[in-house]
Formats: sequence, structure tokens, C-alpha cells
Amino acid sequence: MQPFRLASTEKPSSPNASGLGVDPGDISRSWQRCRTAGLTPEQNRTDFPHLSSSERRIASERHAALITQARPVMDYFFSQIKDSGCIMLLSDETGYVLESAGDLDFCTRASKVALTQGACWAEDARGTNAIGTALIEGKPIVVNGTEHYLRHNSFLACAAAPLTEPGGHLLGVIDISCDSRRYHPHTFGLVRAAAQMIENRIFEISFINHTKLRFHYSSECLGSMMEGAIAIDEEGVILGANRSGFALLGLRPEDIGTQEFSRYLGLTLRDLIQLDRRTHGGPLMVHPRRGETLFLAVDQMRAPLIRRPAAAQQPEVPKTDALDALDTGDARVTKAISQLRRVLGRKVPVLLQGETGAGKDYFARAIHEAGPRASGPFVAVNCAALPETLIEAELFGHAPGAFIGARKDGAPGRIREAHGGTLFLDEIGDMPLSMQTRLLRVLEEGVVTPIGGKPVAVDFLLVSATHADFSTRIAEKSFREDLYYRLNGLAISLPPLRERTDLPALIARILERESQGRRGGAPALAPELAAAFARYRWPGNLRQLAGMLRTACLMLDEDETEMTLNHLSEEAMLELTSQQPSMPSLGAEPQNGTLRAQSDAVIAGAVAEAGGNIAAAARALGISRNTLYRRLAAMRPH
Repeated sequence: MQPFRLASTEKPSSPNASGLGVDPGDISRSWQRCRTAGLTPEQNRTDFPHLSSSERRIASERHAALITQARPVMDYFFSQIKDSGCIMLLSDETGYVLESAGDLDFCTRASKVALTQGACWAEDARGTNAIGTALIEGKPIVVNGTEHYLRHNSFLACAAAPLTEPGGHLLGVIDISCDSRRYHPHTFGLVRAAAQMIENRIFEISFINHTKLRFHYSSECLGSMMEGAIAIDEEGVILGANRSGFALLGLRPEDIGTQEFSRYLGLTLRDLIQLDRRTHGGPLMVHPRRGETLFLAVDQMRAPLIRRPAAAQQPEVPKTDALDALDTGDARVTKAISQLRRVLGRKVPVLLQGETGAGKDYFARAIHEAGPRASGPFVAVNCAALPETLIEAELFGHAPGAFIGARKDGAPGRIREAHGGTLFLDEIGDMPLSMQTRLLRVLEEGVVTPIGGKPVAVDFLLVSATHADFSTRIAEKSFREDLYYRLNGLAISLPPLRERTDLPALIARILERESQGRRGGAPALAPELAAAFARYRWPGNLRQLAGMLRTACLMLDEDETEMTLNHLSEEAMLELTSQQPSMPSLGAEPQNGTLRAQSDAVIAGAVAEAGGNIAAAARALGISRNTLYRRLAAMRPH
């Protein structure tokens, strides 16, 4: 396996015959290797290596991780060059083609030279070609027309870039091939960008649970495809890097797993922790020992490296913005907020995923209010609530009199209303397919065209939300895959309420909000109600919890300081108690296993113990007389 070399560090002396900024020595060396291997330009073998169907299946399984990360990028880039007579190929580290996507007319010609899945394009078999030569040279390569060693391949123009894993070892090659007469120099840039995107995806998925350091010479490049990134363990040892990380720090593959980041960034682990705390997660300015100035961001994820002290160990810090206000202690929510902070102001589309009622709308508004567009409009559209016949005019607007029933003065549309601010598309997974195509065009071009009107430039941050499973929708052809990747700049998965660890803090916050202006302030939860809440599955999530507590607050008397089961609505009580296992009764066996029966038994016992004195029984129970009267009335048989 060849060592990994960085295209960004190559300094070619002159362009090759194709007029591109690559080293002509690459082609010369390749031709020399072909002659040494005994190949002749005139030969046209019929026994080129080719995988059988079973061998292809085995190869696909062995390279499943690479294919999974490469396929979405290939689909996206191919959508950009579609109908241009090109084919895009992914090979493994030995030159066997694993995946392909291409225009049908050129695929027919390409198949004649076995430019198809399962074919081997190693240099010693196929002569000088972009895939095989890039594998040996370890850097991006263009092979155009007669630069191919075998003459029957000279109708091709191919650009390829090697793919490396975070340890610097070769994984394969991404290639774009076309007819040499239709080749465009920009293809070389496209294939290099595709390689970098695939490598970045592999880096992120490889270190999803590790601390990562992201850096660049420009703070504006943090969060972009150009940023360098390394993953480190708890001791600061570098576990892996992306391509830019290798280049910016001068890393070598042998440094991975053996060297600490402090050797390259000029600061210790303790320095890093202190700087990160002082800047509250913002970019740091560091001075590596190579002499440059780098901007550095710490992405702590789930690793304990930069974990801050628990709230109990330090004084309460006042909430500083809308995102902070959503952080009530659940680790997954805290992680989501940390990720969102890194893209604030970057115009990176955010996709919020989670069950209905999980708080996606709260997060969308918080993203807007915490970012630099807070002074602009926040426009929310529920894609599932709009009839299909109205959604086009609602979103894109219309010119005056554009259709029967249109407003006389026209309508700007919700997209234009969001100009300068944030557009929140809730339940985006339910958007009609025809509207998805128009929305994709707006996102790609930054221009919206009202019905019957002229194009208008728009600038907004897009936040989308859905409870849908996109993989299923895409497989069913009810959602465009290319739109999904446009929406998915940063995907945030919000946990359902039943999985969150901060339920008591959420309840306290809701009660505080609902009790504003109440003389007695926010009530406490009775132990049996708190236990019932903790055991409930909350199918409606935060929305259900907030509604239940809002109604219960209205049932409280001014002098009551505790909320009990009896303050819930009848429907809420039945919902809450019907799914619960029995709990120990207070001094007596319950009549049955439900919390409602236990509650009735406790009330009846208190009244009996007080000799029928309602006031005394109410004091013993910690509720008002009116509440006790109301509860006793509900207990009487009808």
C-alpha cells in the first residue's frame, strides 16, 4: 500500500499536455512503469481482470463503510454534471471499480473498454489511466486522450483523486471520465472536491464519540470543507486527521496514534481546556511551533476531555441566549446545542429530526434568536398543514392576478418574507414532490420565482424539521435525495422525552413559566405525581407535558403550594395512571393497582382519620378545601 501524499502540498513545475496544473512527470513515470511491466500501446487484451457477481458482492461488503460514505457524494456531484456525457466511478485500493453513476450514452461507450463495476483499472493491467496511476502516485491525476498508454483508451479523458482514511492509508479512488473531446478543466477541481467531501464524511463517522479539534488559517473557514481536523483521545494523542489536517499540521501517517497534538499546536492539554472555557466554545487563536497563526475550535462531542464541572460544583451561570435556555442538563441536548453553536452565522442548513412534540419548533426559534440574523424575520411554515393546491403560492408567492383567486396586489410568499432572517420549514418530509423540485432550485440558486412573476434574489438561513424517516421516503421515491442532502448541512436528532434525563428540570421550567403572576408562585410536585411523570412514556413528548401542566396550574387554588394527581384533568389522569404499575399505598392496601385508586384510598383515609372534618383532612393532605370537595365529588358513584 502506497503512503498517503497530499495534493495541497504538491508543487508541479508545469502543466501537462492537457493544460492542467498537474505534474507532467506523473505521465512520464507511468509510461516507464508500463514498459517495465511488459505492456505495449497496441495491445488490446480480452482477459482483463474482472470480478464475478459473487466477488463483487464480497468486495462491496468489505468496503461497505467506504461505499456508504461515498455514494451520497457521488449522487450529488453527478447531479451537477448530469447530461454532460460523463461517468463517475469509485474504486477500491487495488483498482477494482465498486460503484458507478453515469449518463447512459457514454456508459455504453465506456462499457466497451470495461469502464464498469467489477473491472480492474490497476496500472499494471490497464496501462496509464487516472484510477491506476492515482493509486500509485498517491495524488490527484488527469489522464487525457493520448496520455493513456493503451491506444484503445485514448478516446477517454479521466480525472481521479485518491481517498484516504483518517490514519493516512489508501482506501480507493474517485474518478470522473468522459469523451476526451468533451473534457473540461473544471472536472479536475470537481473530483478533488468530491474526494475531500468523502474523506471528511469518513473522518466524522470514525470519530463521532471523540474530541475533535478543528482549525484553519482563517476563522471564516472553520466549519467549512476546507478546515483541518484531528481527533484526540483523553491523553491528547492524535487518533486521526482529515486531509487538510495532515497538510496544515505537517502530519505523517506514522504520527497517528503515536504523537500528541501539543507537539503541533504549541499548547498543552491544560492550556486547551483553559482557553476553551474562557472563550465559551468560540474560536481560539493559537500559534503552532511551525510559526503560523491558526484559528482553533474545540468539538468535545461525548469524550470526557473537555467536560466541564457538574452544575452542583459551580455557581449557577445565568443563561446567555435562547440556545442556553434550552439546556436543562440532558447530555444529548447539550451535545446538540454545542453542535448548533458551531454553525451559527455560517448559513449552514440545519435539519432537526425527532418525534412529534419533541421540541423541534423551540430549537428552530432558538437557532434564529441566538444567531446573527436575530433582528431579521423568523418565518415558520408547516408543510404538512398546507393543502397541496395552496403550498406553491404560499411558499413562492405570486404576481398580481397570476391565477383565479389570486390577490389583486400579489403576494411575496413565505420564502421572500424570510429574506434577511430564518425560514423554518416544519414537517419538510411531507412536502409534495413537485414543490421539492422548486425548493431545491431556490436553495441552489438563491433566487425565488413567484407564480407569474420575475426571479427575485433571497438570502435566508434554512432550518427544517421532520419526524419522518428520510431513508424510507427516499426509497419510496416520495422525497428527493438531492434535496435531502441540501437540507442536511447539520442534522440534529432530538431525543424523545421518555429518553431524556432532565425531566425534573423541564417540569420546573414549565411550571415557572405557567405560574408567572400567581401569588403562590410555582408549585412543587407531590411525590406520587412526580413518580407517575417519571414512569410515563410521554407519546406526545414535550407538547403533551406542557399541555398537561398548563391545565393543572389553572386548577390550583392561590394558596396551594403542591400539585397532585387531583389537579390533572380527568383525561390526563386516566392517561397517566392507566399505564403505570401499582405503587405501595400510604398505610393501607389499595383497592386495585392504579394510581387513581391509591389516590382515592389516601383521600378517603384522611377524611376518615379527621372524623369527617374536611378542613382538617385538607390540611393533612396539603391541599385546599375546594380541591378536596372537588375530589370527593369525583369519587362518588354516579
